Amino acid sequence: MSPGKEVQRVAIVGAGTIGSSWAALCLARGFDVVATDPAPNAETHLRAYVARAWNTLAAVGLSPAASPDRLNFTSDLSEALKDADFVQESGPELRDFKVRFFAQMDAAAPPDSILASSTSWLTADDLQSRCRHPGRCIVGHPLNPPHVIPLVEVVGGAQTAPDAIERAMTFYTSLGKKPILLRKALPGHVVNRLQAALYKEILYLVEQGVLSIAEADDLIRYGPGLRWAVMGPSLQWHLAGGSGGIHHFMEQLMDPLCGVMDHLGAPDLTEALRQAVIEGVAQQAGDRSVEQLADRENQIIVDLLALRTRTGA
Repeated sequence: MSPGKEVQRVAIVGAGTIGSSWAALCLARGFDVVATDPAPNAETHLRAYVARAWNTLAAVGLSPAASPDRLNFTSDLSEALKDADFVQESGPELRDFKVRFFAQMDAAAPPDSILASSTSWLTADDLQSRCRHPGRCIVGHPLNPPHVIPLVEVVGGAQTAPDAIERAMTFYTSLGKKPILLRKALPGHVVNRLQAALYKEILYLVEQGVLSIAEADDLIRYGPGLRWAVMGPSLQWHLAGGSGGIHHFMEQLMDPLCGVMDHLGAPDLTEALRQAVIEGVAQQAGDRSVEQLADRENQIIVDLLALRTRTGA
């Protein structure tokens, strides 16, 4: 692997929702992008997605060289990867499939390129297990959609070279992302584990008749969700400690919080509870489509990020 090799050409493997979003972001940052996907309508879907996302990306700010015209598409994996400096894979979440697929990408891509996966659950150890060049394999897990949400979790495997991690962090930063390096590989990484932990308790509270799905959503978005958009939960405890800050919190408030932790529940995911979730979500969505809801969410997030930039939050 060539240390410090500059990324100029990005290959997007898999043109579903996540892959298309990655492609749109890379184009908006002025990179040459080649995408590949064997699905019959993949190119049509990809180009339509990029066109739809472009206004949002323009609101955030386009690089001088940004252009949808820098997107090329091929159904041939080897053709897509032959000149790639950075590969972002966003294929199906199937372990055996991804292990075989990474071996194929490893054989097709230049030895000094980075192979990254958007996988939500698998580890880099899985992905690199059959590769001839395992040192360049990493996980670069985004939140959906990558062209709007800055976070990307970066984690290597036992055989990943430190230089590959460094180059990936640099590349993601150049995209305007907020890369967070995870020092240990865990199934689900970190952000999905945190989301799962919170939702586990929400399901338990709904199961126990404490509140409804809609009320639980409102509780988060009108309460801690507003705070978490400004600063993380640990810094919030610093505020909760008043003038004594985190020291006072640890001395006076941490033990009661641990007492609450001891009473967190484990829901029994019955068919009735599943149905309650479905009905609660349907009630909130009303007649708005998933696409309409996503567009509204994206616009609010873009406005929030712009506010954070202006205020330095």
